[in-house]
Amino acid sequence: MDKLKMHTPNKADENFKKLAEMFPYAVTETIDENGEVVRAIDKDVLMQEINTKVVDGKEERYQFTWPDKKKSVLLANAPIAKTLRPCREESVDFDNTENLYIEGDNLEVLKLLQETYFGKIKMIYIDPPYNTGNDFVYEDDFAQSADEYLENSGQFDDEGNRLVKNLDSNGRFHTDWLNMIYPRLKLAKDLLAEDGVIFISIDDAEVSNLRKICDDAFGADNFVANLIWQKKFSRSNDAKYFSTMHDHILCYCKANLYSNENGWKIGLLPRDDEIPAGYSNPDNDPRGPWTSVVLSAKSGSDSLLYEITTPSGRKIVPPSGRFWSCSQETFNKWNNDNRIWFGVNGDGSPRKKTFLSEVQSGLRPNTLLLQTDVGHNQEGKQEVKKLFDDVGVFDSPKPVRLLKTLVVIANLKDDDIVMDFFSGSSTTAHAVMQLNAEDGGNRKFIMVQLPEETDEKSEAYKTGYKNICEIGKKRIRRAGKKIKEENPLTTQNLDTGFRVLKCDSSNMKDVYYNPSEYEPSLFESLTDNIKEDRTPEDLLFQIMLDLGVLLSSKIEERVIDGKKVFNVAEGFLIACFDKNVTDETITAIAKQKPYYFVMRDNGFENDSVATNFEQIFAAYSPDTVRKVL
Repeated sequence: MDKLKMHTPNKADENFKKLAEMFPYAVTETIDENGEVVRAIDKDVLMQEINTKVVDGKEERYQFTWPDKKKSVLLANAPIAKTLRPCREESVDFDNTENLYIEGDNLEVLKLLQETYFGKIKMIYIDPPYNTGNDFVYEDDFAQSADEYLENSGQFDDEGNRLVKNLDSNGRFHTDWLNMIYPRLKLAKDLLAEDGVIFISIDDAEVSNLRKICDDAFGADNFVANLIWQKKFSRSNDAKYFSTMHDHILCYCKANLYSNENGWKIGLLPRDDEIPAGYSNPDNDPRGPWTSVVLSAKSGSDSLLYEITTPSGRKIVPPSGRFWSCSQETFNKWNNDNRIWFGVNGDGSPRKKTFLSEVQSGLRPNTLLLQTDVGHNQEGKQEVKKLFDDVGVFDSPKPVRLLKTLVVIANLKDDDIVMDFFSGSSTTAHAVMQLNAEDGGNRKFIMVQLPEETDEKSEAYKTGYKNICEIGKKRIRRAGKKIKEENPLTTQNLDTGFRVLKCDSSNMKDVYYNPSEYEPSLFESLTDNIKEDRTPEDLLFQIMLDLGVLLSSKIEERVIDGKKVFNVAEGFLIACFDKNVTDETITAIAKQKPYYFVMRDNGFENDSVATNFEQIFAAYSPDTVRKVL
């Protein structure tokens, strides 16, 4: 049986493997600063392989960089020994919901989700700190080596603070913000589906830098639009210069349709009752309003010079030097279907009708998002206040209408996933539930939020909300309840629940990851490599992360020969973490033919069971992948 690695992948290692597979002759070895032989890439050989120029040293080149950018990339690639622990008591409908609410540093969470949600997220929306001079930024530690980061991910500052204010007097004002956002976007790209899209809210302060960072992370060719959202409905006359009425929402796709036929296809907005200019229904056609085009063309063959008889009996041929734009057979077909228009009197030149109902089923979105269409800041604030007994628990939540519009534009289908890893008050989750209630969809959400403490002077703190996660979870509970109460006949099956997962240290003791650092005498005193305070369900979720099993998967528990057994995703994964497991339990599990089976390394009742283990699976389920903790 294989032993599970139980930590996130080292993305630098993975990138090296990919490069080695593509250009094996470029792989070599060299001596590092410590005198040890290490892997390397021969730059000269690589240049020959790719047959293009490689920029080296101080040679001028087009690039966007800042202090610590290289360390920021290393931070994104470095592995961590962390896990997500389930919290049933704070969840809603834990056993049935397919939504997730994850508490923790979003950099760590994005790393933990790489294995399981790689290429599975259809839409990401984030509203990160705007870097106005008063915003908090994550204090990531760029001084650590990859090994140190593995052991101690998510360093705090000297005062124990995970978030620090990025004052505009800071000499690293832009650098700290760029170092914070860049590795998170690099990781987010890998989670996006091939036809996925990301929307990022920002203001004027960092929009130019964010655009360059996104060009770097997603590729400049995958820039779609800079949407302008009118966030206010009245001007501020006390502004020093201009009254700022808008924010930006940058839109990037994972792959565009110009280079990939499976790339992102934009969703159209629903039409209102207003008939677009150029459309009418003068003949009361039951198919509704239509427009028309002339039926002649500049070029063609002799077969397109036939004679057409109008309803009034007049004979018509194409104008001099022109041809009909369709064959006589096609014309007859269209004419029989009332798709040819000869004018009110029936004796005009033929025109082909194009019905509004048969063209685009919706409206192409504009880059200008007006507050009348998608809401404004005050609307967002009032929505939250109504859910929290008229208490202003959150300063600047986005309006639900704005997020609903973005979800429609993202073109999500049933079962597609929306992620927000700066989820704040959980407007995104609220919008997904509301839209599902309106159109019967089954979109799912993943919210990620650091449990940032609320200000002691704030209304939220005084009302009892000690951190932002408490606000976000309460909003989802109350919004879901309100939606169901307002639509009792159509929301019986609406998923308004969510599984709460909390980012924490690994379930495994340090000896699991670094056995060479421990003396043999210490091994004799260790009876287990699993931390004493961890539950079987804690272990199950870390295994799901490690094996790439969706964290929203159905989980069933049953007892087999006195041992608790987890069945995940209808037999895809079966796990048992009890000790003294017998032949009877192993046989019953093998007969279910799971794809994966996982148990403790020391979970067998005796040596005989351990010896029989492989024989039992060979007999009943030889294809099952067996792994141990």
